[in-house]
Amino acid sequence: MDLRQIRYFIMVAEELSFSRAAERLNMAQPPLSQEIRKLEEELGVTLFHRTKRQVELSDSGRVFLEEARRTLLQVDRTIKATQLADDGRIGHLTIGFVDSTDIVIDIIKKFREGFPKIHLDLREMTTEQQVKALYKKEIHVGFIRSKQHNEILTSEICCDESLSLVLPENHHLASLSKVPIHLLANEPFIMFPRHLGTKFYDLIISYFWGHNISLNVVQEAIQMHTIVNLVATGMGISVVPSSVESIKRSGIVYKKIQETTPKVNLYISWRQDEKSTIVDHFLTVAREAYLSSQSKS
Repeated sequence: MDLRQIRYFIMVAEELSFSRAAERLNMAQPPLSQEIRKLEEELGVTLFHRTKRQVELSDSGRVFLEEARRTLLQVDRTIKATQLADDGRIGHLTIGFVDSTDIVIDIIKKFREGFPKIHLDLREMTTEQQVKALYKKEIHVGFIRSKQHNEILTSEICCDESLSLVLPENHHLASLSKVPIHLLANEPFIMFPRHLGTKFYDLIISYFWGHNISLNVVQEAIQMHTIVNLVATGMGISVVPSSVESIKRSGIVYKKIQETTPKVNLYISWRQDEKSTIVDHFLTVAREAYLSSQSKS
């Protein structure tokens, strides 16, 4: 049995006439009758009761007609889904991210608008966790704080950032428009553990060392929003990427450091051998978002 025979059967069942069905199928009647006979022989049932005057569906034929229509409908759906998958418009995408900042939210929102049938699996992870997950093929793309370029991974900038201070709103430095870095020398800092973001951590430590300041780290937290919440408790202050300022919370203020701060870019990273059309579409959306942000700055 093949799909062609099923379609022939449905046409005859709808017309209850071999001649009319053959005309609609643009074929001669004898070959059509032969195909229906072959189908009946393969199934071992009689699908039609034939007389010289009329053609009627048998009880078996009525059951087969219902199932045949379902089969063709499912085949059509399967073909359409396959074509959409090949075009990167249906499927799934697993995304890692360090912070749910405005740029990440904007990229994901625009991607969902353009590709609504793609299921997104979002995972909040540190940079180090994402890099490992990319190596293991556990995520497709990641938003990370370190540049990656080797035989396995590659990356592109998706957001240019500097460093910002986050202070309790009643902190003695909160009234300043910009904070001179030497005033931070004895402040208690809340930071993330070095092993969860080595390059980013070392960049911050080196920046302060360059101004003869050794950070007094009194508390560690993994995620940026947790760091911001701890600052609100008054436990200490912190230095964060400028995009974290999109995290709004009562009890804190964001301030710029008076001295020039290093770039702490956000990167989008993926595997060099990635062949997914869905990933290509996502990267295109991310690049367009970055170019748009550059034109506005």
